[in-house]
Amino acid sequence: MTSVAEGHRSGAGLRTNKAPAPVQRPRLTVGFILAKRFTLCAFANFVDVLRLAADEGDRSRPILCDWAILSDTMDAVPSSSGVTVQPKERLGDPAKFDYIVVVGGLMDETPSLGAAYTKYLRQAADAGVPLVGVCTGAFFLHQIGLLDGHRCCVSWFHHADFLEQFDGLDPVADQIFIVDGNRLTCSGGASSAHLAAYLVEKHIGRAQASKSLHIMIIDDLYLPEKPQPGVTLDLKTQDPLVRRALLIMQQNIDFPLTVKEIAKRMGIGKRQIERHFSSALGISPQAAFLRIRLTFARHLVETTDKSIAQIAVDCGFCDSSHLSRMFRRRYENTPQEVRRTLLEGLG
Repeated sequence: MTSVAEGHRSGAGLRTNKAPAPVQRPRLTVGFILAKRFTLCAFANFVDVLRLAADEGDRSRPILCDWAILSDTMDAVPSSSGVTVQPKERLGDPAKFDYIVVVGGLMDETPSLGAAYTKYLRQAADAGVPLVGVCTGAFFLHQIGLLDGHRCCVSWFHHADFLEQFDGLDPVADQIFIVDGNRLTCSGGASSAHLAAYLVEKHIGRAQASKSLHIMIIDDLYLPEKPQPGVTLDLKTQDPLVRRALLIMQQNIDFPLTVKEIAKRMGIGKRQIERHFSSALGISPQAAFLRIRLTFARHLVETTDKSIAQIAVDCGFCDSSHLSRMFRRRYENTPQEVRRTLLEGLG
């Protein structure tokens, strides 16, 4: 009889000649460039989708996905919340990644990425590596000429800032993200997770993308055309065309657009948008726009000390008398009466 010890020495019945399993190359690799004072939420949402899709369950091993935070100095990068993130590797060959993601943040405090990052991103573009702008990352890509000829997505909150700082580009602020060839941009926040899930679905599979979002307690995958959420409105609809039109209205409260101008921005006909509003909300686009402006005017009356004349200008009315007439029709009181009642209540 062969002893257990002899069996171990001889390997009888205990060893196999199986070759080690080949190391699986990740199907999706992402390099991150974090601007100083970057938005932590936007970065965390993006990278957590990759993390959760990269392995079975929630074990976080970078098997199907791999990612690295890149740096020219290897100094920790401060986020806008004060939390710092330590880079993993220095800038090298951008072609080793499937995507390079630039996560922006507070533009006033970080007016540019710097020469090293600019050079690296241009090398990536020359090598055909798709570039992704997250949050104000689109600002940086446009700043160095890498969004020329491409549509880009920015937050409705930063839309006016983008127009002020950059000429020659019309940013889109009524979609959660945009894929335009090898340029991908999103508005930040939860939209970062949806853009990351889009990449996971493309390179790994829909199941992994959905799993990531579900674990993060985020709704299932959204298409790029999903409208961004904006200022809270009492106009509720699931019609994506109407929701996009409402968002455009929100972004132009101080300078009301005609229905024809809104339709042109959306690439549809005036009659089409009118039919959708009638079906979804039971009112015309003009009436919806007026309601949005009056809702915002009431918000300013109740929460700020701005003069009624200034509120009228901010909400696109000719003067305070025009605002007061429309306000009374809607709320049965003038702005002055609403404010007086609030002040009496405080007293």
